[in-house]
Amino acid sequence: MTSSQIPAYSDVDPFHRRLHQITQGELDPDTAQTSGMRRFSAISGKTVGSSKLWMGQVHVAPATASGNHHHGRSETAIYVVSGHPEFVFLDQAVEGTDEPGPGREVRVRTSPGDFIFVPPWVPHREENPDPSLEAIVVIARSTQEGIVVNLEDLRWAGPVLTNGSDVEGCS
Repeated sequence: MTSSQIPAYSDVDPFHRRLHQITQGELDPDTAQTSGMRRFSAISGKTVGSSKLWMGQVHVAPATASGNHHHGRSETAIYVVSGHPEFVFLDQAVEGTDEPGPGREVRVRTSPGDFIFVPPWVPHREENPDPSLEAIVVIARSTQEGIVVNLEDLRWAGPVLTNGSDVEGCS
């Protein structure tokens, strides 16, 4: 990187010249939600002025499954903090063709310390089969918005079935 590519200190607003701490008590529940889980925003344009990243925490109660959803154009990384949540998606790949088939549900079982990558537009749901322990995960998205598009089922939803509401982060 050349010195001409680095912004001058005076060109950066004061809010973006420092680090920002968001404590557990400051997590914001005013974000897109999906049934069966509680999603909290920590890092966003609203909370810290982020322009390329959204990060938060998700809680799934014991013996609960979330609704089916995807995260629009956003890539999502998930880190399992506690519990043993399971992530379910539909494998619709048909060998030798680009067309989706009827599919089968695939279940990814996790433990604390595991990471999950959810590509853009992939319908999925979170389940917590434990009868007594809440599952908690940290999520990071490649877009500043906490995009959630709630769905009827796990069939591939792709960009053609979404609308401007995913840009706003609403379901």
